[in-house]
Amino acid sequence: MKQLERMQGELLEELGYHLETIPGISTVTASALVAHIGDIKRFKNADKLANYAGVAPICHSSAGKGKDLQNKSLGNRNLYNVLYLLTMQQIQINRDGKARNPLLRAYFECKVSHGKTKIQAMICIMRRLVSIIYSMMKNRTPYRMPEIEESKDQVIS
Repeated sequence: MKQLERMQGELLEELGYHLETIPGISTVTASALVAHIGDIKRFKNADKLANYAGVAPICHSSAGKGKDLQNKSLGNRNLYNVLYLLTMQQIQINRDGKARNPLLRAYFECKVSHGKTKIQAMICIMRRLVSIIYSMMKNRTPYRMPEIEESKDQVIS
């Protein structure tokens, strides 16, 4: 197993995607993301990748009435599962009471406080992660944790 992980790490280094720089992404998770996404150039933008992953909502409407529903039938379900597990890792709180990714945890809490269910809030985070991963793979840049300002008046949208 260690030899396989070492080989995966070497292959990821050759690709230059730097996905392991995101907190919670190991070599195995990064390999799964690359395997399910494939060549990033086949997606014009992050929206196309989100649709492929099944995290972009589908609008069902008629006569001006309707709602956005989760895309359950389209997309790569294996990629969706990897993103779901990654989202769980991003918003979890450790024993010290600190989140692995404080920005995404704050975003999750904000969405829940605005009336979204927890799964809807998680899908919002999955969509954000898709944008981050798309940008990292496209530009071959490492992840930089954004600074979060402690302010009660701050609203994350």
